[in-house]
Amino acid sequence: MARRLNAVFFDRDGVLMEDRHYLADPEGVLLIPGARALIGRLVASGAKQFIVTNQSGVARGLLSIAAVDAVHQRLFADLGGNPFAGVAVCPHHPQGSVAVYAVACDCRKPAPGMVLGFLRQFGLDPAACCLVGDKESDVAAAEAAGIHGFRFDGGNLDDWFARTVLADGGFALDE
Repeated sequence: MARRLNAVFFDRDGVLMEDRHYLADPEGVLLIPGARALIGRLVASGAKQFIVTNQSGVARGLLSIAAVDAVHQRLFADLGGNPFAGVAVCPHHPQGSVAVYAVACDCRKPAPGMVLGFLRQFGLDPAACCLVGDKESDVAAAEAAGIHGFRFDGGNLDDWFARTVLADGGFALDE
């Protein structure tokens, strides 16, 4: 029997939008095919959605927190509005050049800090949550947080989600 999916944690780059490496210009946002359709299905089902994204470009001095926020605003506009219950950004990297962000932390994936924070804040059952990322560090963060992690390797996100998370992963949406 499938478990009802109550929350989905998304990595941003390479999952919801094309990975443009240290993107500071909102004009560079390009949605992954199927992202808008999937977000709409999740909203209709009542599942909460979160973004958990490493943005080491901040620690490296390549972009600012304001630039990250501007990219998020463009992403939300392209999705037809902000459907996310929360957005967590890890701006840290131990080898960064911006001292305040050049630290080891518990939020940079594969550490589970961003996911655990939202699980606590929203009182979510880890068994009813999953994370979709495009890197092994995303899946490792999910597993460390006690939720199921799925690695998206490209294509249409909505179709992939239906095949991988819903059909093969044992989750269901109540739409």
